[in-house]
Amino acid sequence: MRMSARAALETVDIETRDKLVMDHVGLVKALASRLAHRIPAQVELSELISVGVLGLIDAAGRYRPSLGVPFDAFARRRIHGAMLDALRELDWAPRSLRKMRRRVDSTVAQLRHDLQREPKEVEIASALAISESEYERVLDQLRSADLAVIKRASSDGRDELEVAVDPDEGPHAHLERSELRAMLAEAITELPERERQILALYYHEELTLAEIGQVIGVGESRVSQLRTQAITRLRASLGVTLKRRRDKAH
Repeated sequence: MRMSARAALETVDIETRDKLVMDHVGLVKALASRLAHRIPAQVELSELISVGVLGLIDAAGRYRPSLGVPFDAFARRRIHGAMLDALRELDWAPRSLRKMRRRVDSTVAQLRHDLQREPKEVEIASALAISESEYERVLDQLRSADLAVIKRASSDGRDELEVAVDPDEGPHAHLERSELRAMLAEAITELPERERQILALYYHEELTLAEIGQVIGVGESRVSQLRTQAITRLRASLGVTLKRRRDKAH
């Protein structure tokens, strides 16, 4: 019996979806391995991979070439999002660590306002009333609490943020994503050069922390601290920008 045209089309769609999944399982493993270095050891890599595969399957089912976005970029967002959602549900970050994150964020934001520039590490430590070595230990602790993901891509010599399009999002959400992308891109340009370089090497070139350390001449632990500090600066910068927008709206 001949299959109807509609059924045949659905079969092709399923085959295409399955091929996308099989071709990108390695992407799930790579993203899970990178994320595993930033979270507590009690979270098993296999759990991240399992959740990531579900995100990949979801991405393959929703992907449409007409979106004009490469599947790799589209899938990364959903895979990583699935992993982060699973981690947030675990709620493993102690309250004291979340409190410290808020304190550091607000301190950096206040210093940026007072100094009208990015504060130096010694200035942040002083404002927190701790030594520089203690501040470095704080950055080590905050690394495990930080689930923010910043993606950078380079196009025509300009730094841009790669943001995958979700077909389920309405035009308002697309606009918000575009505006956030512009704000984050601007905030990155204000980072100290070395921290900007670290983000580029980590998120765009996808080097490991150890490899980045070899490039810039510092240890892996120091790279991790600087990366966490860069993200702290970006959080503070975006927080201020969004607050101004809300105040202006009201």
